[in-house]
Amino acid sequence: MLFTKLLLAHLIGDFLVQPQRWVIHKESNRITSRYLYLHILLHAVLMLLLVWDLSYWRIIVVITVSHYMVDLAKLYANPLFKNKAVPFFIDQVLHVIVLYVCVYHENLYGHTMGLLQLVDWPLVTAVIFVGYPAAIIMGMLLEGMSRKIEIDHKSLPNAGKYIGIIERLFVLVFIILGRWEAIGLLITAKSVFRFNDLKERNNRKLTEYILIGTLLSFGLAIITGIVYIAFKP
Repeated sequence: MLFTKLLLAHLIGDFLVQPQRWVIHKESNRITSRYLYLHILLHAVLMLLLVWDLSYWRIIVVITVSHYMVDLAKLYANPLFKNKAVPFFIDQVLHVIVLYVCVYHENLYGHTMGLLQLVDWPLVTAVIFVGYPAAIIMGMLLEGMSRKIEIDHKSLPNAGKYIGIIERLFVLVFIILGRWEAIGLLITAKSVFRFNDLKERNNRKLTEYILIGTLLSFGLAIITGIVYIAFKP
């Protein structure tokens, strides 16, 4: 419960009550930004209010100081990354790790080992497989066909790959939950979105390519889900 409350305070402080102008000001002024210190103070107040127990004051102090150090490091590291999502996710992971270590410091190793024993490793393997490995497999299988498709429109970089990964994850989840009918709805929804695009181009090769890719993508996810269910403990 303590970890949940501290995590809630972090989510509120970092996302709900931090205006965008604070973020911009911090990125521009870094250590001299007044909003950096206001942000840290707000986090401390939120933790005190949600925990409502002064016996945890040491943990709150450690988390507050570490939050300041991690945020400051992120502000100076931001220019080193072209993709701003990288320092953002590193920052968030470090914050959560600090919360975890502070809450479970008395039995950190034992608690961590206990969590690892609860991990469904076959499920983790299935999720990873339907992600990038499946995308690479599809790329290799469809490579010959893709060379015959004339692309006469601009698209977002790697959009098709990410759409495929997301749809396969949805299919895997539906299979594990036993909601096979939801897969049909997903196929229908994708068909609706693709219909106008294909209708305007009137390109038979492109239509066949997308259909084969879609069926192959769904097929890989379905096979993965069936294998997982068949062999899970």
